[in-house]
Amino acid sequence: MNKLTTLTLMAFSALALLAAAPASADTGALGTILLADFGLAGLGAGIAAGFGVVGAGIGIGLIGGKAVEAIARQPEMAGRIFINMILTAALVEGVALFAVIVGVIALGKIPAP
Repeated sequence: MNKLTTLTLMAFSALALLAAAPASADTGALGTILLADFGLAGLGAGIAAGFGVVGAGIGIGLIGGKAVEAIARQPEMAGRIFINMILTAALVEGVALFAVIVGVIALGKIPAP
């Protein structure tokens, strides 16, 4: 775990230094241009959208696991459990989509330097 923390801090430091570089027209990499234009706000928008999607993935996994357990306990209720599982998973997926859209909108609201 200590190596992962060190690697994460090194990557964040490199991104912070890259974001501080001035934007010029002759930069070759698209990532360099985006980070130089938006700074760390673009990175924050991406991380926020990523957390929303990861949370939704965990939630859908738990929904599916609990539904399988419920069907194993009461096989005669499999149809109703399946319908409720799909409905709940769709609602959770809507939250994930909302998180991604909010991240994209937040990135678009950043003023250009």
